[in-house]
Amino acid sequence: MTISNLQPPILKPNTVWEPNVWVPASWEEFVAISESPDQAKSSCYYYQHRMRIETMGVGPNHAIDNTLITLAIGLFCMANSIPVRGLTNASYRRTVSDEAQPDLSYYFGDKISSIPETNSLLDLQSIAPPDLAIEIAASSLSDDLGTKRSLYEELGVSEYWVVNVETGSIVAFSFQANNTQILTSLVLPGLELSILEQALRDRSTQDDSQIMVTLLKQFQG
Repeated sequence: MTISNLQPPILKPNTVWEPNVWVPASWEEFVAISESPDQAKSSCYYYQHRMRIETMGVGPNHAIDNTLITLAIGLFCMANSIPVRGLTNASYRRTVSDEAQPDLSYYFGDKISSIPETNSLLDLQSIAPPDLAIEIAASSLSDDLGTKRSLYEELGVSEYWVVNVETGSIVAFSFQANNTQILTSLVLPGLELSILEQALRDRSTQDDSQIMVTLLKQFQG
């Protein structure tokens, strides 16, 4: 273990931090900044004594892909009688250690009952981590595939997807299978990610209802 792991760096008073960049910070500094009203529309991450305050995607492509993935996962679970609970922009915290705020996250089966009815951050010291975390990557692709991938593995998430808004592709990893890249979901057995990729690409020529009709036929087939 290195000295930096033992002694987290501290930001100097009045240090100017940049959005969308990992910067050294103590846990106390991160909490103070991430919970301030100014960051109400930001996604906040903390990992290995660094914080990243990320501006949320506001463009239509990011929003459309977020909606399509949400609808598609719900449709797949309905067609296959899989109990599901989806969360949008929920924050998962392990105090003094890690925090992540994925665009989408999911619990399946019996784990749904562990989600508390609260508007507070989800404390991973008292509840299980989500089965699936998803980042919709418009301008944060390299970080989503890099540092955040390590962060979600550390948090105990079972499966992690990165949706590339520019290409309509999905890069997925199973942490249950030694951080292996996968083409078919393990937490949603039988769901081939190529089917979702085609749905994402179809958004340029079809509306959501047309895409869902096609998906439903595939999921029921």
